[in-house]
Amino acid sequence: MKAVLEVKGLSKDFGGLRALNGLDLDVGEGEIVALIGPNGAGKTTFFNCITGMYEPTEGDIFISPTGNGNVKERLQGLKPNQVTAKGLARTFQNIRLFQNMTVLENVMIGRHCRTKAGIARAIFRFASQRREEREIVKKSFEIVEKLGLKQYVNEFAKNLPYGAQRRLEIARAMATQPFLLLLDEPAAGMNPHETDELDELIRKIRKDEGISILLIEHDMKLVMSLSDRIYVLDYGQKIAQGTPKEIKNNPVVIKAYLGEEIDA
Repeated sequence: MKAVLEVKGLSKDFGGLRALNGLDLDVGEGEIVALIGPNGAGKTTFFNCITGMYEPTEGDIFISPTGNGNVKERLQGLKPNQVTAKGLARTFQNIRLFQNMTVLENVMIGRHCRTKAGIARAIFRFASQRREEREIVKKSFEIVEKLGLKQYVNEFAKNLPYGAQRRLEIARAMATQPFLLLLDEPAAGMNPHETDELDELIRKIRKDEGISILLIEHDMKLVMSLSDRIYVLDYGQKIAQGTPKEIKNNPVVIKAYLGEEIDA
């Protein structure tokens, strides 16, 4: 299986603290891969490193976008907007929507990295600019429909139910046309019904859009249900990797979770 993301020997230091230590990880084309571990294990730090928010202390990060053969590109040194333009999109543990914009407007903002309009075209509103604006609205509305948010299309983001706000954040990420979607605790704060709907949504995105998915999640039922493979971090180091069944029965993983058997 072709790897769309390859991380080799990734380390990140904050002063004298090593938050990540020599991490190796890969995500295959069309895979759903989970990254789990106790609080403070370094999971979000890892996301921040591969999306350009942090500069890694050591290691390499390579991508090989879907449809780009086996050509590899190195991500180090790129800013977050440049990483997004390369085809990586992420959500955040704490919802970061534009609360006083509508659902459609939030998704349209996600299309920004795929637009061609410069300052001159925006000011003088050439015919090509108007066509592009219409295309942005059309594509954004299609994403709203696909993610089950059509009933809220003209509603302010702040007025949406919590589960719908989570969906909207994923919709905005999808608007960037990613080949790899990074979900940081997408089920945080959800009730069981909302989590089941999220499970279905993530499967649908993989099936219908062919997008690879890497998620951080504490809900072990969701992780075990969705994942093809799982990586486990503890104190910034990878302590295990494998299938859900292998991880569930791994004594090192069980110990890292305070001696409690993982509930799948």
